[in-house]
Amino acid sequence: MNRRRVPSEAPATTTAPPAAPRALRILLVRDPLDADPLNVETIRAGLSAAGFDDVETVDAGITLPDAIEARQPDLIIIASESAARDTVEHVCVSTQHAPRPIVLFTDNDDAERIKAALSAGITAYIVDGLRAERVKTVLDVAYARFELDQALRAELDATRLKLAERKTVERAKGLLMKERGMSEDEAYKRLRNMAMERGIKLLEAAQRVIDVMG
Repeated sequence: MNRRRVPSEAPATTTAPPAAPRALRILLVRDPLDADPLNVETIRAGLSAAGFDDVETVDAGITLPDAIEARQPDLIIIASESAARDTVEHVCVSTQHAPRPIVLFTDNDDAERIKAALSAGITAYIVDGLRAERVKTVLDVAYARFELDQALRAELDATRLKLAERKTVERAKGLLMKERGMSEDEAYKRLRNMAMERGIKLLEAAQRVIDVMG
């Protein structure tokens, strides 16, 4: 009598849940010269309502670079009624070697002050009308703009590097043409062969020619 074989149940597999994204670290910098600290509390309320709980508040001053270094914030918010130039520059200089989005909330709508702040490195300059419910939208826009700016800067740097490399190769070709009486095509082939024979990049071969003949 044949017995029907009952298929064994497949072992249950468990899928690890996706890792939760790391909370955004925010450093809230207040202007110690402001008479009314209400803006700071409004911003903190907006951040809390939007789910940003990893927030630390510090005063702009000589210890700010140390606070930024220790905190390593993903985003910096400045609360300054007058958009004091010293405060803005202090924050921007403190982050110049590690750029990150910087949002300034202020009541100062002076065109020259806005221009100076944006030139210094402020990502978003928000004037007047601060409401807690607007904070998240402002930060989202600022972060998007910062990432776009960084991408454009990287593209510009890459273009400049390629241009510099091309100038180096052109200079090496010029030296070979002048010193060895080669045509432009012959000079290029010489550089290319040199690079292949020595297992180096064309740019490095060109730089070696410049070092010897330049």
